[in-house]
Amino acid sequence: MPEDRSTKFPLQGLTDDGWSNEDEATATCACGAVQMVIVRLSIILASSKYRADVQPLKEPGLANTFVCHCSDCRKVSASMFATNFTALDTHTRFTRGKDNLTVFTQKKTTTTGKEMANSFCKTCGTLMFRAGAFAPGTKFMRGGIIDDHTLHDTMLKPGVEIFTEHRAKWVKPVDGAEQGKGMGPFA
Repeated sequence: MPEDRSTKFPLQGLTDDGWSNEDEATATCACGAVQMVIVRLSIILASSKYRADVQPLKEPGLANTFVCHCSDCRKVSASMFATNFTALDTHTRFTRGKDNLTVFTQKKTTTTGKEMANSFCKTCGTLMFRAGAFAPGTKFMRGGIIDDHTLHDTMLKPGVEIFTEHRAKWVKPVDGAEQGKGMGPFA
C-alpha cells in the first residue's frame, strides 16, 4: 500500500525531507544530494546600481521574484525562461551537499558582460543558483528548487518579468507582474 503523502510536499525528486515555515524554506536538487535553507529573501531594488535589501520570508508582497527571458537564462535553464528569486549569501545555508556542487563560470553571453557563476549538483545536474559579479553577495535562486510548492503562488510568485522582448510568442505575461524590456526595473 502506498505511503500517505497528503500532509507532505508532492514527490519531487528522490527525497522528501523538504520543509518550510514562516521564516525559512528548503531548496533541494532532484537527487537530494544538495539541500539549502533560505532564511530570508532579498530584493534587488531598482536603482542605478544593484542593491539588495532583506525582507523576512514571511512578509507579504515580496516583489523581487522575477521571470527572465534573456538568452543566457534560457540556455542555462534549458527552458524558454527562468523563474528566479534573489537571496543574500548571508541568508542561505547548506544542510548538505555544498561540496557536491560544480561551478561553470562565463561572461560571454551575460547581458552585463561580467562573470556569472552557475552552481550545479554534480550528481543530477540541477542548477541550484547563479551568482554574478555585478551583484556580489547575492544568489539568484531558481524557483523550481523550492520544496514547498505552495510558496510559488504566494510570496515567490514573480513580481517582475525582464527581457520581455525575447519572450517566446506563445508564452503569456505573468498576471500582475511588472513587464520590463532588458533588465527592466533592475537596470
